[in-house]
Amino acid sequence: MSDCSTMRLVYIAPRAGESGVGDYAEDFIAAVRGRVGSVVEYRHDGPGKDSLVSILRQRREVLRLIAEDPANTVVHAEQSGGALLPFWATVGVRDVPVAATVHDPPLSVWWPFRTRLAANIRLLNHGLHYLTQPFTTWLEARVNRGRTLVTLSHTGATELRKVMTGSHVVASSLFVPDRPEITPVVDRPLAIGLFGYVYRGKGFEVVQRLREQLDDDILIRVAGRGTEKLDPIPGVEILGEVDGEAEDAFFASIRMLLVPYDSRHVYGREAFPAASVVSRAMAYATPVLCRAHGALTELAEGGGAVVVDGGAVELAATANLTLRDETRLEELERGARDVRWRHSAERIVDDFLAVWGTRSVAPLRNGGRS
Repeated sequence: MSDCSTMRLVYIAPRAGESGVGDYAEDFIAAVRGRVGSVVEYRHDGPGKDSLVSILRQRREVLRLIAEDPANTVVHAEQSGGALLPFWATVGVRDVPVAATVHDPPLSVWWPFRTRLAANIRLLNHGLHYLTQPFTTWLEARVNRGRTLVTLSHTGATELRKVMTGSHVVASSLFVPDRPEITPVVDRPLAIGLFGYVYRGKGFEVVQRLREQLDDDILIRVAGRGTEKLDPIPGVEILGEVDGEAEDAFFASIRMLLVPYDSRHVYGREAFPAASVVSRAMAYATPVLCRAHGALTELAEGGGAVVVDGGAVELAATANLTLRDETRLEELERGARDVRWRHSAERIVDDFLAVWGTRSVAPLRNGGRS
């Protein structure tokens, strides 16, 4: 195990509540504390909220933090689609090691010029980035050249290596956060749930179709930020954002979590994000039912999940059978518990300590691949 006891980690990530990545960062940095010498956090607003002036101001602050103790500092950023600061704050930084978690491979930011002005003018944002796509793809690869980039799935790593050819790519996993024990799956209500942030590709748009195909006595419960804005549907309980005990209660009220994600393309290029809602389900030993898409296909071998080819009709047919099969549910619950153990935060953080520890003396100046 790499010794990071004297390392100073400068950590750049969204604030909690700004995005799924911000919530991930809260749990991640909590697991890192105590495993490194010290942590200096720089947390920022969500995508589309920064102006050019605020980006420059925040970049100066990050550089100041780095300069306070460069000999012992390693920088790690949470790079995700549309989040400008983790990308721009470290452009040109070569005096200390810089690593990043790439949440939406095969690109790290996708829209590197999406300031608040561009975000508010859709035509401007898409016109700017569509016309400059070859340049921005090159730019992202150039900025990340010689750095270690961590993905949260093997599928993501494979796709990232195709674009970030000068970077050292490491495949890790989403960790499963600590959550309390709740009711065993077979003792929970006859219900299936959807959970997470509402935006394109997450499958919330197919809830009506799912409701039509599910047996009438199976309830759909929907929770997460933005779900309160969904149109009401008979047989669908919409809870809105849930945290703490409300989150515990949500998972205790469903037998499976449904993840009907669809492909997400930006100007013809597909993104391969890992599904943080799956790790949340595993934390509660809740089986997952998902489509065979992107990194979700890896769940077929991981345990605790049923992966289905097809759309709403096929997902509903599988749910109708599985939710009533107590033997199968107990088997899936055991698989989820095994995933929870294998992907605990402490075990996954070891991957990052290995990255930081091997580069804590001097930054990697020449790109490599793994």
